[in-house]
Amino acid sequence: MDRSDAREDLETTRRMVLDVEAVKGLDIAAVKADLKKVFVSSQDFWPADFGHYGPLMIRLAWHCAGSFRSSDGRGGCDGARIRFDPERSWADNTNLEKARSLLWPIKLKYGKALTWGDLIVLAGTTAIEDMGGPVLGVCLGRTEDADGSASYALGPTPLQEMVAPCEANGDCKANPVPELSAPQIRDTFARMAMNDAETVALVGGGHAFGKTHGACPTGPGPAPKDQPSNPWPGTCGAGPMKGKGPNAFTSGFEGPWTTNPIAWDNEYFKNLLEYDWEKHKGPGDHWQWRPVPKPGDNDPPAPIMMLTADIALIKDAEYLKWVTLYAENQTALDEAFSQAWYKLMTRDMGPYSRCLGSQLPPPQPFQAPLPPPSKPLPDFAKVSRDIKKALITASSAIGADSPGGKTSYGALFVNLAFQCAASFRQTDYSGGCNGARIRLAPQKDWPSNKGMDGVLNVLLPIKDKYPTLSVADLIVLAGNAALEDAGARKLKFCGGRSDAPADEAPLPFVPPRQFDDKIIEVRDNWVVKGLSPRDGVALAGRPRSPSQQMRLGYSGSWTSASNKFDNSYFKASLRSGIGVLLNEEWENKTSSAGLDEFKAVGKADVWMTPRDLAIRWDPEFQAIAQEFAADNNAFRNAFAAAWTRFMNADRFKGPTGSECPRK
Repeated sequence: MDRSDAREDLETTRRMVLDVEAVKGLDIAAVKADLKKVFVSSQDFWPADFGHYGPLMIRLAWHCAGSFRSSDGRGGCDGARIRFDPERSWADNTNLEKARSLLWPIKLKYGKALTWGDLIVLAGTTAIEDMGGPVLGVCLGRTEDADGSASYALGPTPLQEMVAPCEANGDCKANPVPELSAPQIRDTFARMAMNDAETVALVGGGHAFGKTHGACPTGPGPAPKDQPSNPWPGTCGAGPMKGKGPNAFTSGFEGPWTTNPIAWDNEYFKNLLEYDWEKHKGPGDHWQWRPVPKPGDNDPPAPIMMLTADIALIKDAEYLKWVTLYAENQTALDEAFSQAWYKLMTRDMGPYSRCLGSQLPPPQPFQAPLPPPSKPLPDFAKVSRDIKKALITASSAIGADSPGGKTSYGALFVNLAFQCAASFRQTDYSGGCNGARIRLAPQKDWPSNKGMDGVLNVLLPIKDKYPTLSVADLIVLAGNAALEDAGARKLKFCGGRSDAPADEAPLPFVPPRQFDDKIIEVRDNWVVKGLSPRDGVALAGRPRSPSQQMRLGYSGSWTSASNKFDNSYFKASLRSGIGVLLNEEWENKTSSAGLDEFKAVGKADVWMTPRDLAIRWDPEFQAIAQEFAADNNAFRNAFAAAWTRFMNADRFKGPTGSECPRK
């Protein structure tokens, strides 16, 4: 796949507008009542196993939400991309278009008040409840993607090879060795930000319901992308029951995990511990496991089965601990499963403030809840004046830059605000500067944030003057003040952020991913942050601190005038019109810290990182940079708009609103 072919696929997700007011008015109880009628109304086109569609709906919701990955926040059921390729044709999603067909009349009835993502999650959650299982509640407000392009990076596509170039973690499903399967399970669920207790509760809780389908060694037939008119028609059986009911093929395995697959209990865990298990080839010609008859027991074992991944739970010491607990304590299972299911369904929705609906549980730890901001808010104009005084105040906390022989913390304040905001991901609405988690683990220890604790210490005396001033607001306002002092346009500031408590349990925020191909890295990281190419190129022209660049392991910066803001990053010489980035000759070097960097030929102290040069190498980025080099006003306007959006990207008020008005 050529890099240019991936460009459109890497752009920001295209989403339909969500009608927030319609969702707020949704009668959830009425939807659930309609769903429960659907669950027990078996249809000829896809007969319900055991007379109940609940297990099918749980599988649909699980597979819609379970595509989430914590590495870049992609996936999940927000957007309901399981309706489109590539997701709808994944082998794991075989026959799930039948579940969506069953739900279509309900979607049609409630219209824009019930998005597909909300309907799928509500169907799975209601199914658990209808079969006696525990539920914590439901978060509504999912948007609807217009297509499946945001899933191309999840694979299997050529784009995945570019943005997620990782090797497979073993093929344990085909190899019936439970000890080899356990690490794969742990890795898979860790990608969804699940720990061992949550993993075992979800696996066993999910397998309390339904059965696998594999009584057909020749498979399900063509996928939707190959045969959209009649996807997965089945290849076994004949007549009206061809490919369905006892002839259905979904996974290639066959059988239920428990003796009552439409009722909630902890039998799954008891079965794992009570029986010895032996592997055998099932009717779908896949390895699976059956209980070994007990000595002296005249009755044969129940007609149940386990997968290799299930047996792995009792072959791993940590997993076995939780299996034993849940087998002995139904209440512990109820609590763990309800919380883990809600997390699975909601992890990609971001903070609690994005959720809608009358059946919301309290904020959960995975939603990174913040305390309300202190009131009344301080006089930010006075705070800004104090910050501008601090720009030239000497401090032993960290070495400032000395542009023109004058001490200045300007570029360092800009960098602190940028790094604080740069943890934001529009893919799962996590991160950002609200909470000021740059001062807490793990963010304070990210290599890209090295030295930022010292910069923050320069600002903290200002906070001491204003009791209701949050560190988060102070950081953003310091970035604005430093930019304005350097010559940027007046920047809009929206206060009211709060600070995460210092004793908050570390949250699984992850730094931006790195790639061998720096053009792909730059573009993908901008997309994850919700930045357009124009936004990203503009923000790259922010003041840079030579001292900070060296602190990060580089040899220097592209400028020694770190207290000046204009289009010098793109265009340095008024006489010749030569741009630093665009027209200098660059030679590849390795810094003393072993980092890849580029030095301007013939210039002793002009340096760029590979991410900077990616803007020159990519034709789209280069065109934007050329515009900014030729028009300082265009750059200044683009930067002001991008910076303000970037600083406020995490200020949510409902699924699509913001606490900070655009005007």
